[in-house]
Amino acid sequence: MPRYKLTIEYDGTPYCGWQRQDNGSTVQGSLEAAAQAICGVPVRVHGAGRTDAGVHARGQVAHCDVPKELPPGRFRDAINAHLRPQPIAVIDADVVADDFEARFSAIKRHYVYRISNRRANLALDIARSWRVPRRLDSDAMHEAAQRLVGKHDFTTFRDTECQAKSADKTLDQLDVIRDGDEIRVITSARSYLHSQVRSMVGSLVWVGEGRWSADDLAAALTARSRAACGPVAPPDGLYLMRVDYP
Repeated sequence: MPRYKLTIEYDGTPYCGWQRQDNGSTVQGSLEAAAQAICGVPVRVHGAGRTDAGVHARGQVAHCDVPKELPPGRFRDAINAHLRPQPIAVIDADVVADDFEARFSAIKRHYVYRISNRRANLALDIARSWRVPRRLDSDAMHEAAQRLVGKHDFTTFRDTECQAKSADKTLDQLDVIRDGDEIRVITSARSYLHSQVRSMVGSLVWVGEGRWSADDLAAALTARSRAACGPVAPPDGLYLMRVDYP
């Protein structure tokens, strides 16, 4: 039974997140329904990351085992045909070794969070960016963000319902870059806690607004308390960009 690796792009707006649920549409559920329509039997699709409701992806990765051996390009096109008109697209499909695991074989995950720092309402980027009308100091945000890089206990930036066994994570990158009215928060790590990226972005916005200093952000991290966290950024601006493998 061949195992396929899928690279997937999706608009998370209409979904209750990646993970299959009984009471709502999900990206995983839609992919599994498409694969079952092709194969005639239930197919389980395993993702590299369980993105929350409203979070988008340009490079989510998943794997699945199917009873039919199809050329990868044909399998990709067949899934996409069954997914239409949903805002999900399988960009690429490859046959991989039986021991490949989309989640557990990953060595790094890359996310981008988009902030529209402008007074005007959003037109083209509704539900795809977080509009923050007050002018943000992106340089101060970047400087403060470096306090979070490295291995830390990220309890402060962890959702209360996070199921990870440990709050210790190693953040390899957390950069804040401005391009006109858009601010991008770029982050890379092997893995993240539930809502960690959105929690860090919300706290960095407080730095950009002048409510917090870099020392305040560092103190919040050291507190190891969810109560010390700033606001949690909405899911609209978060994108899973790429997942790396050995």
